[in-house]
Amino acid sequence: MEAILSVLPIYFFIFLGFIAKKKLKTQIDEKSLVLLSLYFLQPIMIFWGLTKEPINYEFIISPLFFLICMGSTLFLMLLYSKFIFSSKTDENIFLATALIGNTGNLGIPLGIALFGEQSVPYTSIINIANIFFMYTISIYFFARDKFNFRDSIKSIFKIPVIWFAVFALLVNYFQVPIPKEFNFALEMGAYTSLTLQLIIFGTYLYSVKVKAMPWKLSLQISFVKHILLPVISICIVVYFTNLNSMVASILIMELMMPLAVNNVNFSVVYNTKPSDVAATILVSSAIFVGLLHFYIEVIDYIIK
Repeated sequence: MEAILSVLPIYFFIFLGFIAKKKLKTQIDEKSLVLLSLYFLQPIMIFWGLTKEPINYEFIISPLFFLICMGSTLFLMLLYSKFIFSSKTDENIFLATALIGNTGNLGIPLGIALFGEQSVPYTSIINIANIFFMYTISIYFFARDKFNFRDSIKSIFKIPVIWFAVFALLVNYFQVPIPKEFNFALEMGAYTSLTLQLIIFGTYLYSVKVKAMPWKLSLQISFVKHILLPVISICIVVYFTNLNSMVASILIMELMMPLAVNNVNFSVVYNTKPSDVAATILVSSAIFVGLLHFYIEVIDYIIK
């Protein structure tokens, strides 16, 4: 019951965004909301999150094991993907999108709902690791033959949260004091960002319209995202790390997040069936909402 109550605010603001888009339709411009969040509010949230607690062992090791879990799952996907997809484009979409979760828009607010504000430093640094994976490995599979590694690396540094993350880590490392009044302003911006991100996610769920649902591709991607990756992650975290229970739970939770909306942006840029990619995100998001309570119970049972 406690777990259900802790995630009710998450469902509420997602539902609020869904209803707002349904009632107001074109009066709500998701692109403007996304730009406001991406360029102004998310950098504030990341800075706030990465300066809340001193840098420690778990802070450094959690994003590394996040990437290890992603890489291990990707290796298995490479072994069998060629046997289940006859279309090379579908295989590329499968490899590019199936591991990229919504660690920022959903992962950070869900972490606060389940573990409190002490989760924010870990969810923030894991989100940075996810962005790195997205702009290197994921883009490689979207582009393949026309891949330009140098341009991909450059694109990472065009994201405002990266620079704010670096600045926050320096402030944290050198223990630069943050005035109480300034920290209060950061906290206001952070919570505004978290709320807006959930509302955006709700409007997105209503807005995605797919005439011909690619069920094979969508279900294969959802199998990886919601079953294979969580199982591999739990095994790695439980048997190969000595993280404390809270950080281990946060790490597994972040790896369980549904597909990131950024996957659609990349599919448009590289002309790889953007409508099909949008459909896979819709399916993944719906499955995640249904499995959320089950995920919480699994984490609570395994990670003591």
